Amino acid sequence: MDQELTASYKFAAETVARSHSNFSRAFFVLTKEQRRAFSAVYTFMRFCDDVSDEAGSVEGKRDGLRRWRALLEEAGGGGGGESPDPRVLRILPAFRDTTRRFGIPAQYFHWIIDGTEMDLGIDRYETFEDLYRYCFRVASAVGLVCLRIFGLEDEGDADARARAEKLAEECGIAFQLTNILRDVREDAERGRIYLPLEDLRRFGYTEDDLRRRVVNDAFRDLMRFEAERAGGYYDKARDLAPLVKPRSRASLWMMMEVYRRLLRRIAERRYDVYRGRVRLSFGEKLGIFLRACLMRLSAR
Repeated sequence: MDQELTASYKFAAETVARSHSNFSRAFFVLTKEQRRAFSAVYTFMRFCDDVSDEAGSVEGKRDGLRRWRALLEEAGGGGGGESPDPRVLRILPAFRDTTRRFGIPAQYFHWIIDGTEMDLGIDRYETFEDLYRYCFRVASAVGLVCLRIFGLEDEGDADARARAEKLAEECGIAFQLTNILRDVREDAERGRIYLPLEDLRRFGYTEDDLRRRVVNDAFRDLMRFEAERAGGYYDKARDLAPLVKPRSRASLWMMMEVYRRLLRRIAERRYDVYRGRVRLSFGEKLGIFLRACLMRLSAR
């Protein structure tokens, strides 16, 4: 590995270490090559997502995302690209190497950018079908990227790949719905409502109730309905683990276990997500990590 590529992977690993993401902890039970790959794609996606969160005009952010798309195409073709952010050029060698090594289609990252762009112009979703489209782009597409790095037990079976891709899509939907339920308060403070408006009407809970953080029977019924919907996607996604390579199953299990527990914790609060962020304790996270390590050792 040449010096530029080594430095790029090192930069990616440092970025992941600073992120304290739930996903980043699951990288540690993968092989060294897989950890490098996840660090590279995570960092690329993280910087892309930062465009929508940074200060500036909406049009300026759209321009930033257009530059990301151009960089993505140039990365596929081997070009260096142009960016006002020097971090971007530092991650490109590792990102380019990872996408080629693991055969990750550029389309997956375009979908992710599409999702980021949706947040610039959409702050309400009328139906669950509309929300599903958003969740697919910001989460299921990430799941498809992960699947390429995890690898399949039977790479040559086209039917198994199609099934695994559908299950990875559903796993991403489950994760994003969990995030939406956990972040209801924070999103409302930013003027965003991800809960489908058709569901608010169905349960008699208004946007004004949400802004005022009203916890009543209507709110609990609404949240229970959405949590059960997310749980249904987790139930479907359980069948994904046997389809990926044994060395990757502990990491996948760890990701799913963390998010399922977050969903369970929301229910244990009787769905009151207004009174503070829903988190797992350090002991819970450590227990999940240690169990994943044992699973990884048994797979060798």
